[in-house]
Amino acid sequence: MKSTLRMIIWLLMLGGGIWGGFILDARWFPGIHHLLWFHILSFLIGIVVLKGVMTVSRNTGRTLAKYGRKGELPRMETNQLVKEGPYRYMRHPMHLGLLFFPFAFAFLVGSPAFILVIAPAEAVLMLLLIRWVEEPEAIRKFGDEYRKYQQQVPWFCIRKECLNTLFRKVEKNIR
Repeated sequence: MKSTLRMIIWLLMLGGGIWGGFILDARWFPGIHHLLWFHILSFLIGIVVLKGVMTVSRNTGRTLAKYGRKGELPRMETNQLVKEGPYRYMRHPMHLGLLFFPFAFAFLVGSPAFILVIAPAEAVLMLLLIRWVEEPEAIRKFGDEYRKYQQQVPWFCIRKECLNTLFRKVEKNIR
């Protein structure tokens, strides 16, 4: 899937989450938007979650840039299957981090309906996109090498050593 289309999907998910969240909040949580303590707490949680998402995205992106590129390629493109860093433990470490992006955004805007209903639905949609778009793209790109990788490495790994690699800084020295 092209990066422009991915960006449009993200914007629709986030915009729709805000819109849908506020509509549902008016029905299910009337008066919640007048509680200052709720918004302060929600915003602080959102900042912490967003910082984690951004750290994971930066580190996994740098890992892809460092090990996934051979020769001159456009930015954000890869031509080598990466099995280093967090990709040694899970096939979609960047997506694991990005699964929490709707939650971070929902906490930042302080919408209980977005937090409890819409963000989880968006996370499920993301999992479906991984299954129906990302995995087939990787198979087309890397063939049998990726099929073997699929058999050896799970989608996600939440063991301590796996999660530690997500937050470990990756040096920028790109080959």
